[in-house]
Amino acid sequence: MTTANDKDEIFAFPCDFPIKVMGRSTPEFTREIGALVAERDPAFKPETIEVRASSSGNYTGLTVVVHAQSRAHLDDIYRALTAHPDAKYVL
Repeated sequence: MTTANDKDEIFAFPCDFPIKVMGRSTPEFTREIGALVAERDPAFKPETIEVRASSSGNYTGLTVVVHAQSRAHLDDIYRALTAHPDAKYVL
């Protein structure tokens, strides 16, 4: 039987955890994603976001590295990112 604590044992929290976000290329996308993460992770520095444009230029791929304190903290960040209207995929 798996419990909530067993899930936390997969990762040793706190830890740095990369999250990939793919979304529509808009002037605000990278800034807004950075702000969402910074609200939930005070150690996050938006200037560390890795940005890649798609070959067509319609989408932007971002990699943000968060300092997750717990599974619940990581889940909170994922929920905020997936709720962003321009985010299409969050991995």
